[in-house]
Amino acid sequence: MTGEPILRVEHLVKEFPVKKGSFGGRSGAVHAVDDVSFDLLRGETLAIVGESGCGKSTLARCVTRLLEPTSGTITFEGRDITALSRREMAPIRRDMMMIFQDPFGSLDPRMHVGAIIAEPLEVHGWGEGKKIRTRVQELLALVGLNPEHYNRYPHEFSGGQRQRIGIARALALGPKLIVCDEPVSALDVSVQAQILNLLADLQDELGLTYVFITHNLDVVQQVATRVMVMYLGQAVEEGTVADLYSRPRHPYTAALLSAVPIPDPDLAAARRPIILEGDVPSPLNPPSGCRFHPRCPRAAAVCATGMPPIAAFEAGHTAACHFPVERWPLADPSDIARVDAAALASSIAALSGGAQLEAPSDPGPTAAPPDPGPTATDA
Repeated sequence: MTGEPILRVEHLVKEFPVKKGSFGGRSGAVHAVDDVSFDLLRGETLAIVGESGCGKSTLARCVTRLLEPTSGTITFEGRDITALSRREMAPIRRDMMMIFQDPFGSLDPRMHVGAIIAEPLEVHGWGEGKKIRTRVQELLALVGLNPEHYNRYPHEFSGGQRQRIGIARALALGPKLIVCDEPVSALDVSVQAQILNLLADLQDELGLTYVFITHNLDVVQQVATRVMVMYLGQAVEEGTVADLYSRPRHPYTAALLSAVPIPDPDLAAARRPIILEGDVPSPLNPPSGCRFHPRCPRAAAVCATGMPPIAAFEAGHTAACHFPVERWPLADPSDIARVDAAALASSIAALSGGAQLEAPSDPGPTAAPPDPGPTATDA
């Protein structure tokens, strides 16, 4: 996991136009992904987490060019692939594969397993006849299925077995990068563990690099090297699993982690979860400044007017927040609402061209109705 990144995403934007009426012009746009940048080193796993609708899956489809980005740059193995044609992308697609969330919906029910796994081999001219059949049977064995299941259909398999078929299909051409779009969220907990262990074993054996999309924070701890937290189309925090879980800096990340169940009942009873206010705003009309400020217990005036800069903390740990969390775990949820008045005055002065403004008083704890958000038990 050293050297040049296998994947580099810079200032990626994806907007979906909204039209007025059947023949009307554009009346707005859904800001699905907004100015997201990250590097992915060879052999590591980057987990992308956040609530449903935050842009995780859209980002994954832009990275693999299943969706065309509105702007920004995607560089794979040193080559800019952002604007390549379908013909130019064809040889690159051998090295970039995807595992989808629904293990049944992603498989053609009219095709038997052998034909499903063989399809990418045939499309890319890998071989034919006996050579392809032998390769498919090798892939079935690699993912823990019986090679004799070659002629069975998807409905004859369980959910976990279907996902193994999807993994075998993704491995067919020997890819270097695999994007896993919530590959275990539709499976039972016991089956989830088996699939996660399989993905980890395959990564060690084949030297794979993963982008792992999920909203299950317990899964992240098991599979990821680094974590990127998204909120309403933007990346708000990124760091190693150890750093981000032991000392989250963004209030949104802290709120997510405070909702993760703890197996120790005494520790669970002593912990006070952070309850966020309100609902996620619409991506059609995102808030000004920091997009999290309408729900943030640390929000102040500057948060509504100025986009927070991306600040670096521990090595490789960054967060976009005017008032990052300083203590973790929180002894009391009101800790997250204590704003540094001097830092606030300095931030407002910087945005106003250097004028010295009086810092507001500590806003104190904020009461709010519960909002479950993504949790570790959410499957």
